[in-house]
Amino acid sequence: MKKLKWSLLVLVLVAAALLQACGSSGNGNGEGNKETSTGGEGGSTGTKGEKVKIKWATWGNPGELTRFQEFTKDFNAKHPDIEAELIPIPGEYEQKILTQLSGGTAPDIFYAGDATIVKLIENGSIEELTPLMDSGGSVIKKDDFFQGLWGAAQRDGQIYGVMVDCNPMVLWYNKKVLKDAGITEMPAELQMKGEWTWEAFQMITDKIKASGKYGYVLDNGWASTHSWVSSNGGKVYDENGKYVAYTDQKAMETFRFLYDNVQKKNFTFSGTLPKGQGGDAMFMSNQVGFVGAGRWYLPLFKKNESLEFDVVSWPTNTGNKIEPAGIPTAYMVLNKASKQKQAAYTFLSEFVSKEGQTYRLQGGGNAVPSIAGVDEVVKEGNLPEHAQLFLDAREVGYALTPFEAGIPGLSKDIDSRFEALWLKNEDLDKTIKEIQDLANKKIDEYKSK
Repeated sequence: MKKLKWSLLVLVLVAAALLQACGSSGNGNGEGNKETSTGGEGGSTGTKGEKVKIKWATWGNPGELTRFQEFTKDFNAKHPDIEAELIPIPGEYEQKILTQLSGGTAPDIFYAGDATIVKLIENGSIEELTPLMDSGGSVIKKDDFFQGLWGAAQRDGQIYGVMVDCNPMVLWYNKKVLKDAGITEMPAELQMKGEWTWEAFQMITDKIKASGKYGYVLDNGWASTHSWVSSNGGKVYDENGKYVAYTDQKAMETFRFLYDNVQKKNFTFSGTLPKGQGGDAMFMSNQVGFVGAGRWYLPLFKKNESLEFDVVSWPTNTGNKIEPAGIPTAYMVLNKASKQKQAAYTFLSEFVSKEGQTYRLQGGGNAVPSIAGVDEVVKEGNLPEHAQLFLDAREVGYALTPFEAGIPGLSKDIDSRFEALWLKNEDLDKTIKEIQDLANKKIDEYKSK
């Protein structure tokens, strides 16, 4: 009888052990009874039937935000296990993002400008993306993108942000203003012939001014200033990251050209335009011949059916048809504190992929693809007529150099001094020397920290 009882006890213990094993996945963490589903390539892991939730943020005008909402909705439909939510930040974007990062409430992925991304790399707030891009499942690779655009997003060969698209700087010109001034050969035609030079540009603005209109609106900022310098074969920074515009002959020739034409009123500094009037508004009212900008003006200009406009690259003074010009760009970055990095990277990579950029930029979008293989979105509808020049400018252009973007506050300080130069007619040589001294002092101080 004792042997029988002992045998029954052993059977009960074995049965209990078997039941426990059946209820476990064998991972030893006590969670084996929860069936899991993966988020696909780059996706996250979550409880079956539950969606992985991620948030992303950007700036943008109403038209852009509508397109972004549509992209987000389409993404969610393609990924039933991920729910992405767009968080628009219409004003004080950088300040709000930095505050959210400090407070642990920042979105999983978000836009960052060239100056912002430097701060985020410095304080370790964003994920290094190189390993994710190099993985076999990534839909994007570094070599898919135009190399001149990485700018401040690349440090020591490592990638911290991917260009969402880009905006090569060109000159938009108002055909009616030029025709009314007696111009018979348009700038784009001159460029095709290799005759789009500083001399030709000054001649046209001379005639526009004589007709009672504004020739060219000169904006402040690196994208304009650097573009003029490089169109003359000059340098703003040397290969060691020093500001050299004052000691570079070609750069000083550039600033003299701009300064003299501002004095002659062929060029008008944007800060001196009539109150409440911007260069774009005056362009649309046929008061301005030329404005410098990227493709972001297209959605605005094409709404005005009576407006006759086209684009041309920066005029050159080197004998070449085209020279490198600035390319403003923004980057998509991944919050290092995100709890859903795989799902977040899935969204990021699809947003900047060929398909993502095509989706966002087709139909007269406001930017140029930063990735190869989708140029047709720029040339569709033949609007403007010489839209190919956006692509040509992208091939040779450059994002803001890390030498400037990497020094907090440097761009703002330089812009402030240039603004004083144009507004107060200060001495040119003295001002540019002051800018160079100021820049190099800040650069040296930052490097010595």
